[in-house]
Amino acid sequence: MIKPRQQTPDLTVNLVNGTEWTLSKQQPENFTLVIVYRGLHCPVCKTYLETLQPKLSEFKELGVNVVAVSSDTKATAEETYEKWDIDDVPLGYEFSIEEAREWGLFISKGIKDEPETFIEPGLFVIRPNQELYCASLQTMPFARPELDAIIKAIKFVLDKDYPARGEA
Repeated sequence: MIKPRQQTPDLTVNLVNGTEWTLSKQQPENFTLVIVYRGLHCPVCKTYLETLQPKLSEFKELGVNVVAVSSDTKATAEETYEKWDIDDVPLGYEFSIEEAREWGLFISKGIKDEPETFIEPGLFVIRPNQELYCASLQTMPFARPELDAIIKAIKFVLDKDYPARGEA
């Protein structure tokens, strides 16, 4: 498990816009926000990422780079991008199950119309030096941090120079 104030593993994913995104190459003013979503099969993820779409400018104003990633294939991620209202969300695909385990994420076996295996949701706030500030991990699609609460928290952290907690 990665604890706050520890280095995260590096992460490289292809984005649906045809570019490659690498965590260690990010140069945010304050943080990188990595949102891991379950995939196209998840209606809760659709709502979450569609809620993110209009908030991207607020994150940018706070000096936060944002990316959303899943273990979906390229074709499935492209379908997600076409069907969901997430035109400006950098959407990464083929985040491997093995890499997800390194990040401490939970993995599920598919039921019904789900993929054979997939990654459960996670949210990581990471400093520019790739040090974990905070994380939220779920074992199912529910109970994710509200994005407005994340924005409010980042404002507080920046205003008060509040340190990462949970490192002990």
